[in-house]
Order: sequence, then C-alpha cells, then structure tokens
Amino acid sequence: MPTCIVTGSGGLIGSESARHFCGLGYRVLGVDNDLRSYFFGASASTAAVTARLVEDFDGFETVDADIRDRERIESLFAVHRPDLVIHCAAQPSHDWAAREPHTDFGVNAVGTLNLLEAARRHCPDSPFVFTSTNKVYGDRPNQLPLVELATRWELPEDHRWYGGIDLEMPIDRCTHSLFGASKAAADLLVQEYGRYFDMPTVCFRGGCLTGPQHAGAQLHGFLAYLMKCAVSGTPYTVFGYGGKQVRDNIHAADVVGAFQAFADAPRAAAVYNLGGGRRSNVSVLEAIATCEEIAGRPLAYELSDEARVGDHQWWISDLSAFEADYPGWSQTAGIEDVLREIHDHNAERWLAGVAPC
Repeated sequence: MPTCIVTGSGGLIGSESARHFCGLGYRVLGVDNDLRSYFFGASASTAAVTARLVEDFDGFETVDADIRDRERIESLFAVHRPDLVIHCAAQPSHDWAAREPHTDFGVNAVGTLNLLEAARRHCPDSPFVFTSTNKVYGDRPNQLPLVELATRWELPEDHRWYGGIDLEMPIDRCTHSLFGASKAAADLLVQEYGRYFDMPTVCFRGGCLTGPQHAGAQLHGFLAYLMKCAVSGTPYTVFGYGGKQVRDNIHAADVVGAFQAFADAPRAAAVYNLGGGRRSNVSVLEAIATCEEIAGRPLAYELSDEARVGDHQWWISDLSAFEADYPGWSQTAGIEDVLREIHDHNAERWLAGVAPC
C-alpha cells in the first residue's frame, strides 16, 4: 500500500487530498496540529474535520505534529518514506501575518524547508506537491490598466492577460504583505529543491481555493465566510476597491485533481498558476448578490475605503500551462456551483451556531 503524507490535513485542501488519496488506496498520514484555531479562533478549528477523516477512512492516520519541529518531521519521513507528499499546511492570512511575523515565516517558510529536506533525505523520488499562492506576485496585478465597470474591475479584452495572468508576471519591486513574502520564500525553496537536487516538485500558485468543507473566517476563506454571513445575518465588511475586486475561485476537488495529475506524471521544479480562470471568477459585489439569492435573504455589509496591504484588485489565473502539460485535467465547478454547495453543506449548522465539520 503506497503512503502519502498530507500536511494541513484538517484544512480545506488537505482534507480533500486525504479523502481523495484514501479513496485511491493510499495510506494517508495527516499532519495537523490545529494551528488554524490559534490563527482564527475556535470556530475555525480543524479538529472536527480530522475526527471525521479518522472515522470515515481506515487508511487515514492523524499525526499531531508541527511542521516547524525539524526533528519530528525528519523522524516521520525516516520511518514512513512516503510515496507522495502533499504540503498544504500554512498560515494563510495577509492580516494575521503582520501580527506575528515570526510565526508566519516559521510555518510558511521554515516548515516548508523542513519538509523538503526530509523528503530529500528519505524519499527524493517521491512527488512533492506544494500549495503556493498567487500572493507571491505581491500587488503587481494592481498596476494593470484596469477599467471600472458596474460591478467589477476588469482588463480590456485586448490585454495580454485578459484571459488570465501567466508565469511571466514578475514578483519583484512590489508589496507582498508578510504572508506573501513567506509564501514566496517557500515557493522558491520548492523550486530550488526541484532544480538543484532534481526532485519531482511542483508549486501550484493558487487563487482562491474553496469548497463546502471550508471553515471560512473573517481573515481567510472569502466565499465560505461570505455565505456564512448571508445565512447567519452576520455583518460583513468589504475592504477597499468599492467591492469590485475580482477573484478567480476553484473548487477544492479540482485542485486535488491537479495534484493527482502531477503525481501520476511528475516533473522537476514545475510551477503553475491554478485558479478558476475565466470560467470561474467573481467580484465581491457579484458574490454578495449570488449569496443573497441562494440564501434567500439580504446580506448586511459595509464598504471600507481601506484595502488590505498587498491585496489584489483583480486576479484571474491563466491555466493554459498546466492544461498543456496535463490535458486530462479539467475544471468541474463554477462560482454558483461552489456557493450552492457551501450553502447546502453548512446552512443548517451555521443557523444552529455549530462550527462546520
């Protein structure tokens, strides 16, 4: 039986990965110490998700470990020598990173280094999948010649990146936020281990990754938290850009499908932008309107003039590089599909005041 280590296995992409690879017959070791509850409070805890994985899958084993603990990670890899590594653990918030920069960098950058070095020593031929972020580009996208429309900012149709931003966008000389900087450091480390040591590594620079299992919080998990506010009547604050900022959103199952495609045919030091692309993108105002329609009630929100540091005014991913290398992969869900799934999976629980699981 092949072994897969999934870090952040209680989170959105980690739990989806655990389910997927358990379903394929892998023994999955889920590394998660529920730091999310420390970052965002008890309502964002991953403990219930982890308990459900243990209950549902005989092949899933939970490992309470911190990826910053170099010796613990080294020992885990030495004992199990995994056939596949999926690294999803992270501190994921712009705003939170500025509160505790050492924690943010320790988790995102140093933790990634610990995993890479353990993989190099004990399973250098096993695919190493890293969930990076489009925040490695900093606020560079905000320099694009955006046009203000009724409900969104948009690029002119004749612009080279109208169909989505590709890997040619530079990451230097712009504001990243401390979160963006720590993730960029991790991203470069993953590439370097792939190139320098000829290891099969990949960085997926994700846009907004979402799905029904997302424990949305005010500082992270845009669509899930927006729907939660609509259902529960919680006021929502939109930070900057008149609520017209655009995000592409991709379903967690489609993200894990990309992981599977890479694991089946790995490359050294691969990098891809991965998001909803032109098929699945939405502005905040457009998402609010869709949430209101699905929830059947208005969402109370206010607009703040102050944008978050390093935040994107417009982002749509160019998926063509990954689609060219892995033509068997395709998206299965769009914005409305995702929002309806989030609502149907969580609405009763939110109304009852119970955290999602």
